[in-house]
Amino acid sequence: LGPVLAGLALIVLGGAFVKPVITGTVAKSSDATNRARAFSIFYMVVNIGSFTGKTIVAPMRIQMGVETVPFFSAGASLFALILVILIFWPPDDAEAQPKNLRETLQGMWMAMSNVRFLALILITAGFWAIQGQLYASMPDYVLRMAGETYKPEWYANVNPLVVVLFVVAITQLVRKWKPQNSILVAMAMIPLSSLAMASSSWFHGYVNIFGMKVHPITLMMVIGISIQGLAECFLSPKYLEFASKQAPRGKEGVFLGFAHINTFFAWIFGFIFSGYLLRAYCPEPTTLSVAIQEQHTLWLAGQGPMPSAYAHANYLWYAYTAIGVASLLALLVYIWVTNRIDANTEMAD
Repeated sequence: LGPVLAGLALIVLGGAFVKPVITGTVAKSSDATNRARAFSIFYMVVNIGSFTGKTIVAPMRIQMGVETVPFFSAGASLFALILVILIFWPPDDAEAQPKNLRETLQGMWMAMSNVRFLALILITAGFWAIQGQLYASMPDYVLRMAGETYKPEWYANVNPLVVVLFVVAITQLVRKWKPQNSILVAMAMIPLSSLAMASSSWFHGYVNIFGMKVHPITLMMVIGISIQGLAECFLSPKYLEFASKQAPRGKEGVFLGFAHINTFFAWIFGFIFSGYLLRAYCPEPTTLSVAIQEQHTLWLAGQGPMPSAYAHANYLWYAYTAIGVASLLALLVYIWVTNRIDANTEMAD
């Protein structure tokens, strides 16, 4: 357990360095007109890595064993580090001044005391709580409701593929929108994604798609995850643009670093809630009686009825749909309040 926790801690520490540094660099290297587009290109590259990694890791895990995956990840990270050392030469910045601890803490306080910024962080956490179920609930749900022959890794890969294909085009489409309006579209789409995932229970038997028989869970997972990917295209670049615009000059990295805290809140809540929902509606078969385990095996093989323990498994996704709707309503209130504040400020000026 110790080495595992140490490895996870290093991943967290590395992410804490990488995310604010890269997003801060994007903000400083672009102007107000092109900032959202710059973030969309950055986000596209991130998802190219996500898609490529999942594509390679899935067969590696199956054919060579799960223990080979960390070695692949370490090798890929080392290769990226070597490329950065050899290729990337940041321009000299005469205005750049190293920050001492006091200045760093002051910057952190400045970011977290910005009420408008903090409120949007908490509201968008609802989006990422649902998106995080690609890694929390979805794999177990697919394996327990469709069987071991179905590969959750391939379903999850739909998300980065959609982002890579559409994020730059969508960001160009909404380039003149206020960030909160683009975020609103994303927040309206995210409950639809979990609702689509829940709707596989509405089908009975395989679905015929252009002559191919497709499991309803496969069909609705792909549709739901595709909606998630499109929603991310509306959310992430404009959200990062909003965060960068809240920052005073020289504080972009601090604000953009804190902008990613929404995933911390989202995944702490979402992963814990996922465990409760899985246990209640889609339990691990080995925790059930031998008779129910045998019934579950026969059901997956199409040779018996569904065990009652799994009759309401789709309620898991209804719960996340409710979270998405609540987050959408919170964002509508946020936009209404901030618009009134801005209008009153303009009148006072």
